[in-house]
Amino acid sequence: MSQIVAIDISHHQLPLDPPFPASWDPQPRTKFPTTIVRVRDSDGNVGIGSGDVMYGFGDYTRYFIGEDPLDLAQHASRLANIEFHAGRPWPLDVALWDLAGKTKGEPVWRMLGGSSPRLRLYASTAVHRSQAAMVTTARQMIDAGFEAMKVRFGRTSLADDLAVVGAIRAAVGDQLVLMVDCNQGWRMPWDTAKPWDIEMAWSVAQRLIADDVFWMEEPLHRGDYDGMAELCRRVGAAGSMRIAGGELTRESYEFRELLSRGCLDVFQPDVVCTQGFSGLASLGRAVAADGKLFTPHTWGNGIGVLANLHLIAGSVGFEGSQWVEWPFDPPEWTLPRRDYPLTTPLQADGGWITLSEAAGIDVTLNEELLAATASNQATFQ
Repeated sequence: MSQIVAIDISHHQLPLDPPFPASWDPQPRTKFPTTIVRVRDSDGNVGIGSGDVMYGFGDYTRYFIGEDPLDLAQHASRLANIEFHAGRPWPLDVALWDLAGKTKGEPVWRMLGGSSPRLRLYASTAVHRSQAAMVTTARQMIDAGFEAMKVRFGRTSLADDLAVVGAIRAAVGDQLVLMVDCNQGWRMPWDTAKPWDIEMAWSVAQRLIADDVFWMEEPLHRGDYDGMAELCRRVGAAGSMRIAGGELTRESYEFRELLSRGCLDVFQPDVVCTQGFSGLASLGRAVAADGKLFTPHTWGNGIGVLANLHLIAGSVGFEGSQWVEWPFDPPEWTLPRRDYPLTTPLQADGGWITLSEAAGIDVTLNEELLAATASNQATFQ
């Protein structure tokens, strides 16, 4: 029987010139960090994952070395235990599934039970631009074949944020589905501002409903179950807009609460941050069975994007997701920047993508660039 013989973790930083002014961080980012996890078996196969920094994970590798690499359920249980004691270790879960796919000669989306690898993408923007510039961006996304785009809030004033949405809608009409990320569900380390309350969120929701927004993302703190349930009720009664969230929710019991209380219409956990393939595939099916959408957060490098695409295709497919996040906001956030760990950046077919039949998650690392960007830390500055 094959055994796990090594778990290797490396950190990398890609210099960004010009810097990337992410809407959720007031300091433009001059480096894009990446952590790569490689899990090796005794037959010479290597599985690859990426995501959180995995600092200190060396203390826990003894729970995996010498074990059957295909015992994915046991590995996921141990990773959940480790998460309680340390940081989020889910990049290893991605690497283990990639390894299992290579061992079995199957893509992960098929291992999860998927029947179709074709998914529809929405362009997920990140930069706060002027009204005119955001309208230009929207038109560029339409020209590139996208049928949907997400706009980030967090400008100097809420009025400016709302004006941007209104300007885009007025300019492009029904050519583009719009999503809005209010970014109230979690905070950067420096940010001590209180999140919106239900009345504030409801006042914003009414404006977004008027602009025919498809979903309103993270309008309340991730733990405000009562507020989210009430907001969903009000929004559902007022129109067709949906409430989205859950990108940094961690525990399965938290998702059960969100689902049972009717807190969200769209669930967005990220497989490289939360529960891995096993946990989130089950959640996705439960979400779809309840008539909700399951469309994970994917904001990271191409390995994380690929992992989430396999998760969606393998659990709920196009019908259960409708739209899948595609981080893309040139010129500051291009595919070569986003996907620098890969030999070739991922490519969309207009606003669609079709996963391959290659084994695992189909990752080929750009070892030369990874060597050139090697670092002893994974930070943005």
